Amino acid sequence: MKHANILLVEDDTDVQEMLNFSLIPEGYVIYSAFSVKEAWEIIEKKAINLVLLDWMLPDNSGIDLLHRIRKYHSMLPVIMLTAKAEEQDRVLGLDVGADDYITKPFSVRELKSRIQAVLRRSMPDEQSVQIGELFLDPLSQRVKVGETSLSLSPIEFRLLHYFMSHTERVFTRAQLLDQVWGAQVYVEERTVDVHIRRLRKQLAVFELSSLLQTVHGSGYRFSKQQ
Repeated sequence: MKHANILLVEDDTDVQEMLNFSLIPEGYVIYSAFSVKEAWEIIEKKAINLVLLDWMLPDNSGIDLLHRIRKYHSMLPVIMLTAKAEEQDRVLGLDVGADDYITKPFSVRELKSRIQAVLRRSMPDEQSVQIGELFLDPLSQRVKVGETSLSLSPIEFRLLHYFMSHTERVFTRAQLLDQVWGAQVYVEERTVDVHIRRLRKQLAVFELSSLLQTVHGSGYRFSKQQ
């Protein structure tokens, strides 16, 4: 998705200059913010397609901004771009709702590839899917049970969309990570379990959690059959 509007939230001017130099020739439009306050003002005013977000910013943390993005702009893709490289930091960033997590120092070539992958995943298939009362529309990115809307995170939405588009098949955690998170995202397989539990909790309100089944020793399956 060339010509996408990318918001770069980074207080290091050298990183800002390097990424502007690398990404603008690729056809991206870059908006720069050096703080959470500046970033939020741009998000509210511009049609941003992707956020590259540092964790440590002068006025607040990138994680706090990510929380706000997920609350008010839930489908806006976010890639964390940070020096915080510990596993617990990656897990936290992805659990809060980051679509990808890249640690510094990083390869610009790899970053470009990850940007393209996240943008591709954010452009949904056009065909809606319905199973019983459960309805998912990729274009509007809405999920409903009857007339009631569900509020899902981007990962939960993609996970449900993938399951509803591939019913009656068993997927391992590794397969789900590749298909939903992306093959280049390095997270523990237990991250899948966390999001499965969250998705089941949403479906349980409508007594639909039994659709998302655990196949012991194998993985997960989405099925109307018990």
